Amino acid sequence: MAEFTPITTQEEFNAAIGERLKRERETLGKKYADYDELKAKVSDYEQQIATLNQTITDSTKKYAGYDKTMADLQAKVKGYETASVKTRIARETGIPYELAERLSGETEEDIRKDAETLSRVLGRQKQQTAPLRSTEPAGNGKREALRALTAELTSKGD
Repeated sequence: MAEFTPITTQEEFNAAIGERLKRERETLGKKYADYDELKAKVSDYEQQIATLNQTITDSTKKYAGYDKTMADLQAKVKGYETASVKTRIARETGIPYELAERLSGETEEDIRKDAETLSRVLGRQKQQTAPLRSTEPAGNGKREALRALTAELTSKGD
């Protein structure tokens, strides 16, 4: 190290300050040499983030109703399954089909218990037959309708 010499003139002071500023600029220049490159990367990342945020917003709007729709459909399916179980249990326990919907319970065991209780109250322990098929005539609908019409017209005229 050099020995300290006091600065006595303005020129010496300006030279010392100038030398110090020159060293600082060189140090800062080396330290922040990749500043422009980093600034460009940050700009690219900010643009990617904005694009991804917009995609998220669009997707959220697009699929917003799907959860509600899914819940509604699951509720319908559960209702259909419950109705099917009630009808089957009503048939097995001899309860009229008209009363099948009146059975209550969350599980099949609960519904069966309710059906057995109702069956005892109704006094029906025999197996109920399934509803009969339609009594409409089979075959060509137009032809059968015309036959029925002519038969009706001819019978009224007598």
